[in-house]
Amino acid sequence: MHFSINRDKLLHSLSYTQGIVEKKNTLPILSNVLINAKNDILTLVATDLDIFFYEEIKDVKITSEGSTTTSANVLYDILRKISSKAELNFEQKSQNKLSLTADNSDFNLLCLPSENFPVLPKDETNEEIKLESTNLLSLINKVKISISNDDTRHYLNGIYFHITGAGEKNYLTGVATDSHRLSSSSLEIPSLSNNISFILPKKTVFQLSNLLSDIKSEVKFKIGENKIEFLTDNKKIISKVIDGKFPDYKKVVPSNNNKKLVVNCKDFIDSVERVTTVSLDRKEGIKLELLEDQIKLSVSSTSSGDGNELLKSNYKDKSFVISFNSKYLIDIASVIENQNIEFLLNDGISPVLITDQSDKDSFYVVMPMKI
Repeated sequence: MHFSINRDKLLHSLSYTQGIVEKKNTLPILSNVLINAKNDILTLVATDLDIFFYEEIKDVKITSEGSTTTSANVLYDILRKISSKAELNFEQKSQNKLSLTADNSDFNLLCLPSENFPVLPKDETNEEIKLESTNLLSLINKVKISISNDDTRHYLNGIYFHITGAGEKNYLTGVATDSHRLSSSSLEIPSLSNNISFILPKKTVFQLSNLLSDIKSEVKFKIGENKIEFLTDNKKIISKVIDGKFPDYKKVVPSNNNKKLVVNCKDFIDSVERVTTVSLDRKEGIKLELLEDQIKLSVSSTSSGDGNELLKSNYKDKSFVISFNSKYLIDIASVIENQNIEFLLNDGISPVLITDQSDKDSFYVVMPMKI
């Protein structure tokens, strides 16, 4: 195998592999990236067996065809240190050595045979959906903030995608919760023959988010029994889904909260961040005292002191105090599209519904804290 390629193009492609391959593996080949040069196309594949990343690169000059695998992290780190726009020359001189030359540098990278690399899963599509990448990315970014990190409840370690309907309209809805907060967002889609539902693992969610951030075209995803395949023009991500049942989240969505608080989103984020600076531990929480047309935000820390701030708002109801984990508030406010954030409350101990007037198909639920 012998080929040459622009450094920036290969580096960009390898960046997608970094969140997939594990540095320490019981199977050493899973730390490698598969490199295949054939028919004027360079193919890269990386996997941890749960998720596969695949890309075809056409801007490459192939002198002789072949394939091998080498450390994804080592190759990526080398390319980061090579000057931008440099021409990279790769040549496999033996089964276990891949030569790389660029500028005044040359490297000999250890290889493992490509025959031992895991094979891409077969296409077993039951349903297919096409979406604009920017719309899917927006949904993912709004929902992923609530994904749980609790491994004991693995069915919460991802986004639950399912089909919901309202009249003649069909929606692809994504939901995530860690039991303290919940995020939901929906996209209108054409009607489907099957009522699909699946839980996309957290690792896949973040890799997909990275991929979608770089493209503006349509993305297609194919839904099978136990895996999902996301495809763009020259890239694809194939992932297993989480085996488990997502809880009935609709039961925790408040329906009778009639006290409305509206506040400028940016001012709210800035105020929360200023006041919480006094606390070294976000778990200590932030108190919001709802007054007529203003909020008093306060934080008190036994180890570092206290802080208070008054913030203008639109609130005409009965005054009361409610406390939250400040990180939850900032995470949600940061994905609100409207200049204002709207809270629908009941009292100081009940779940709060947060809505976005610029996106009627998204909502958030946050549980108050006891301080």
